[in-house]
Amino acid sequence: MGWFPCSGDSNKKAKAKKKMKMQKKPIDRISSTSDKSKMDSLWASINGGSDNNITAKTLTFRELASATKNFRAECLLGEGGFGRVYKGYLESINQVVAIKQLNRDGLQGNREFLVEVLMLSLLHHPNLVNLIGYCADGDQRLLVYEYMPLGSLEDHLHDVASGKKRLDWNTRMKIAAGAARGLEYLHGKAKPPVIYRDLKCANILLGRGYHPKLSDFGLAKLGPVGDNTHVSTRVMGTYGYCAPEYAMTGQLTLKSDVYSFGVVLLEIITGRKAIDTSKAAAEQSLVAWARPLFKDRTKFSVIVDPELKGQYPSRGLYQALAVAAMCVNEHPDMRPVIADVVTALSFLASQKYEPDTEQVRSPRLAPHTPPRTKRDRDKKLSGGRGSERERTRRLS
Repeated sequence: MGWFPCSGDSNKKAKAKKKMKMQKKPIDRISSTSDKSKMDSLWASINGGSDNNITAKTLTFRELASATKNFRAECLLGEGGFGRVYKGYLESINQVVAIKQLNRDGLQGNREFLVEVLMLSLLHHPNLVNLIGYCADGDQRLLVYEYMPLGSLEDHLHDVASGKKRLDWNTRMKIAAGAARGLEYLHGKAKPPVIYRDLKCANILLGRGYHPKLSDFGLAKLGPVGDNTHVSTRVMGTYGYCAPEYAMTGQLTLKSDVYSFGVVLLEIITGRKAIDTSKAAAEQSLVAWARPLFKDRTKFSVIVDPELKGQYPSRGLYQALAVAAMCVNEHPDMRPVIADVVTALSFLASQKYEPDTEQVRSPRLAPHTPPRTKRDRDKKLSGGRGSERERTRRLS
């Protein structure tokens, strides 16, 4: 859930670090006059100058310490470069929540904290995480979200604990379509449009029924308006998800998010990580590994997650891979708009795959070997005389 520059000069980093040490500047207090003006300025730019109040509640550090039993280890949900996330219970609203305590020396700075508060106070959608409140007592900076009981998509795709249920095809398509709808809201419904800039599996949280919601908006930027084609900004994000043109030029567009979504969709289909240094050099980058395989349908069984054990619709796989391939196109102009991605994935999610009636596949089958149905498999296992249920029916 953390982030870092997609690229950069190590000498510049060293100089910046040296400069920081020389200044020894303490963490800003949100309550200061300068930060109040920063918040007002950000709010005006995001909200078009409206005087609407921030909907998130202002909470005290004491309340949040009590909610997490003084931030006990047993309440810890996860940890990253930004700090730690705890599960807690807020008595004032009678609700279980997730509390992100930002590391004062961590990656998410004061501006990112303000941006996240303001963005999530303004933007509301079923596929965006709900910000309940925030705390800015002294040096403490905490964000309070609705609790998502199933954790992140990353938890269900990568390094899954033994015995934990794997995501089936239907659930994967449901998650992909829901995440795309959240992004569509940011790009098409928010005025001005918002570029998420940090779309990845770790930032897609799952509620009951595997309902997906986008989280962590500290890197979000307002998109280009009018005749502007892009926003120029420092390159930030997560390695493996950044669009190549953004990493090279710092020019951020809505299509930068579409590329990141394509990487996530590939992870959902393949079960592989965006970057996996444990694999051979040619397979470490998911996009680089998958691109040559897009052109050959006989290789699609190599791409799909082996944990699906052949339980997927062939046509649905072809269509999902086609969407992913378009999203990760090297040329941003050739990528689809997210609204078209939503249309395609919503259709795929509506086509429920039924393993009992659909074809059962094995990645070891030769390209021209006809796949068997589950009924055929049962028949073969029972010596060609039908399933156990059919034989019992005949005997009676």
